[in-house]
Amino acid sequence: MKRQLRTLAHSIYFGEGPRWRGGRLWFSDFYAHRVCSVDLAGTLRTELELEGRPSGLGWMPDGSLLVVRMELRQLWRRWPDGRFACHADLAAYSEFLCNDLVVDGQGRAHVGNFGFDLDAAIHARGAESVLADHPTTVLALVQPDGSVSDAAPGERFSFPNGMVITPDGKTLILGETLAGRLTALDIGSDGTLSNRREWAPTWPAIPDGIALDAEGAVWIANPLAPECRRIGAGGAVLEVIETAGLPCFACMLGGPEGKHLFMLVAPSSDAGAAASAPQGKVLVAQVDVAHAGLP
Repeated sequence: MKRQLRTLAHSIYFGEGPRWRGGRLWFSDFYAHRVCSVDLAGTLRTELELEGRPSGLGWMPDGSLLVVRMELRQLWRRWPDGRFACHADLAAYSEFLCNDLVVDGQGRAHVGNFGFDLDAAIHARGAESVLADHPTTVLALVQPDGSVSDAAPGERFSFPNGMVITPDGKTLILGETLAGRLTALDIGSDGTLSNRREWAPTWPAIPDGIALDAEGAVWIANPLAPECRRIGAGGAVLEVIETAGLPCFACMLGGPEGKHLFMLVAPSSDAGAAASAPQGKVLVAQVDVAHAGLP
């Protein structure tokens, strides 16, 4: 079935971390150094401007917005009264740029990072070589008070990226981008992760941003191709939506009934290319199964 695709927003540089909240899709625009939001009519507004690149977004129970600041390797918090300050220093639990996150119902955040300089490695060795051989890294766990620890002691991950939490709050599903797989872990009472297992292989696609639906399937943005894939547990490809010739880097389910699939696309994820001109877009299609879980 071919879905009707609509361009919701254009002239963004590189969109990441999409989240549906308050009737709007929020997202980070890396190279505009801002957090934006757009409604279903396509009205785009700037929610937050900062120095450097923002990435993962999430909200705490009190309404505070959490924003990953990539180069600083910090998590910043904007309180409901407008205060904006560092919530957690992630440097001890990240290697190179910090990236996506998921915030749970208690206000705890799991935060991923690149693990190495991806662009430099691709330029030096080529993408295929980097996919085959690259450093791994850890996940950070940030408690509501800002304290930080290793989210999954003893585990290292292959470019940990998009994350979702199941509706019962017991399982975190993680996109390990450069391993071409979705990984599941149990969430403990203190937020720590254990019992790592493969949830689904995704090759020849790789998961960047991800979104969970009410049938337990996961939509993955595939940065290797102009598409977003719906994957079932075990790896079955349930649907593919083509993204107008541009690679897809993030996705989110939202809208009034949770059945709008938002897809953030751009010509390239290379920092130099992506920062050179605002050629990214937000696309949207309506799907059959609604959003579930977090974010």
